Amino acid sequence: VPMSSPPAIPRFGHEVRSTAFLAAPLVAGHVATGLIGFVDSVIAGHHGTNTLAAVAVGTAIFWLPLMVPMGTLMAVPPSVSQLDGEGRHAEVGPLFRQALWLAAGLGALLLVLLTLLANALGPLGIAPDIVPGATAFLHGIRWGVPALTLYFCMRYLSDGIHWTLPTMLFGFGGLLVLVPTGYALAFGWGPFPERGAGGLGLASAIMMWLQALGFATYLAMSKRFARYALFSRFDPPRWSKIGPLLRTGLPIGVTVTMEGSLFVVTALLIGRLGEIEAAAHQIAINVAALCFMVPFGLAEATTVRVGNAVGRGLGSAGVRRAGFAGLALVLATQTLSGIALLLGHDHVVRAYTQDAAVASLAGALLLYAAAFQFPDGIQALSAGALRGLKDTRVPMFLAMFSYWGVGMPIGAGFGLGLGWGPKGMWVGLILGLTVASILMGLRFRQTSRRLTATVTP
Repeated sequence: VPMSSPPAIPRFGHEVRSTAFLAAPLVAGHVATGLIGFVDSVIAGHHGTNTLAAVAVGTAIFWLPLMVPMGTLMAVPPSVSQLDGEGRHAEVGPLFRQALWLAAGLGALLLVLLTLLANALGPLGIAPDIVPGATAFLHGIRWGVPALTLYFCMRYLSDGIHWTLPTMLFGFGGLLVLVPTGYALAFGWGPFPERGAGGLGLASAIMMWLQALGFATYLAMSKRFARYALFSRFDPPRWSKIGPLLRTGLPIGVTVTMEGSLFVVTALLIGRLGEIEAAAHQIAINVAALCFMVPFGLAEATTVRVGNAVGRGLGSAGVRRAGFAGLALVLATQTLSGIALLLGHDHVVRAYTQDAAVASLAGALLLYAAAFQFPDGIQALSAGALRGLKDTRVPMFLAMFSYWGVGMPIGAGFGLGLGWGPKGMWVGLILGLTVASILMGLRFRQTSRRLTATVTP
């Protein structure tokens, strides 16, 4: 059989369009996820400042350990996209079934951990008036964790084969469940007693189970996934398959946790200052997290495009083109979000609270959020491109240094040591993200240069 030349590398404009098309449903799905936090915060804020502060602390403690399994399961998209790029479709189903075992195990461990953490808020130094509500929130939301890890696994499989529409549909579907359920359980309605923060936690758990069951039904019945035989048989857990997923995924989990924990610990430290500071920070970080869903979705699409380029043997030029297409899109979107935060911060805050002291501080913090739009987007995109190359160990150490060697010491020094309060903590966030964006970008440049194109029969 004669050997053909390496496959043609897509033009840059074509790559940008492909990445944008793949990312659009992911971005919408992530925005829906971000709106879940928005819904929780708005309902909590209207219930009372104490409830908002309790949800702020409870959400922070919930997301901190969740980042490890969420990041670990991010090994699924590049693994699937490389198999898909190589045409090895029969191997996708067995890999997915092992990933489900991994997701189930991580979910069970996390359920136990959250149960322990819910009873340790006092010793963590959280303000005593916030502890009861935050504990109730965690007691409710923990029951949704096993469903959430399985949902992530199914979602990442679908993303990895370039089908991202379900991420959007199930994301907004969850939102439609949470709004009425959260309101009914927080304020009380009909047979449901008023539960405040605890009701919002329970409503979130109900939503997670419905999302997971809905996605599983979709994968089992959709013709698009029939060729992969995802649920064709029962496979016991096999370390030979789970091990490589963990070796790729665990460093991703640690990397995501390094960044996420910077935000979470910042929230917990601000929670020591009082409920006004905690509530203002919760509003600002919730808006910033909503903005982050756009580059996060673009980063996940870039992971898939880079992984697919590797699988197709496009070499350094093809992989770098996929990475830089994502970067071009991120620079455009972050420009828009930065301008929106600069011009509209006061209007945004009014949707959350009528408390003048909380609104004033939250509006000021949103100006800091505008300042880190570019570094936040660039580091997320670069990390996503590196995941597509399955380059996860070195980025883990870069993240540790950026967020905990630079961001947290400076934030804590300014915020608590010098008495700048929440504003000082946000300076630390900006500097940590800036260092990460530079180091991750340089790492992708270095790693992608090593690839050579392969010829195909």
